[in-house]
Amino acid sequence: MSTDTWEPEAEPQAAPAVAALTPADVADAARLVSFGLQAKLLPARDAEYAELIRRHREDPAFARLADAVATGMGLVVLEVSPRAGMAVAADEDSVFAVRMGDYSRRAAGETTDRFLHGLAHLAVAAMAFPRPEDLADDGYLGRITVNGIDAFVRQACRRLEERAEAAGTNTDPTSDAPGLEAAWRVWARRSATGATKDARRLSGSTIGIVSKAVLFLVDSGFLQKTSDDAGGTYRTTARYQLQVRDLAGSAAMAELLDLGVVPVSDGTATLLPADHSEELVADAGLPFHSL
Repeated sequence: MSTDTWEPEAEPQAAPAVAALTPADVADAARLVSFGLQAKLLPARDAEYAELIRRHREDPAFARLADAVATGMGLVVLEVSPRAGMAVAADEDSVFAVRMGDYSRRAAGETTDRFLHGLAHLAVAAMAFPRPEDLADDGYLGRITVNGIDAFVRQACRRLEERAEAAGTNTDPTSDAPGLEAAWRVWARRSATGATKDARRLSGSTIGIVSKAVLFLVDSGFLQKTSDDAGGTYRTTARYQLQVRDLAGSAAMAELLDLGVVPVSDGTATLLPADHSEELVADAGLPFHSL
């Protein structure tokens, strides 16, 4: 006779109850996204922001809600961390998107100058993070100077001119064919500084164009000024690193770097010719959407 005794099967345990999200949670999620849209604000400077960042990192349901709110506003969440806050980038169709055309129309009246402003932004990104490992390293701080950016672009212009002469194509571009190939000729001919009668820098000079680009990046929370040396010295922020990292696949940025005009990371330009390079392409919108 068997001594085994029958025992009832244990009923499966119910999954732990998940607290339903409330209107207050939605408000907190929207509040976090609003903090993320304040480019210069960091969690270390605002206790409420820091608490919402902590909640996003520790509460998956809240994180999904906040990310959904951002997505509904046409924003892409690049990172949520104490170092960068809620770093977001705007989709091309988002109301928050800053287009290169919008920026350049405010900065310059002539079509050619608008493209030069795009080239300046591209050069800042390339000089701030000249190597892939710089973009990958969260602790890396890029440093650039206004004068160094102008020197960087002018050396690239010389490289392109040498190539055009070797190919027998060093002729003036047509006005209806803008692109980096055309821009380098205009940049090379433009005065680096110029001056008004009271010795102020001309806004249409190449250093004036770089200065406008850099100041826009400061206002956007991408750069921070560290000194007035070399026309102005600036360091990158975590938010700018994330933006450039997100857009680093741009052919224009890759091909500009391929010219071999390599800056060192302290913001001064060490300009070295490359052994070979490819032609640049006409998409210099970093860190903006194209026209």
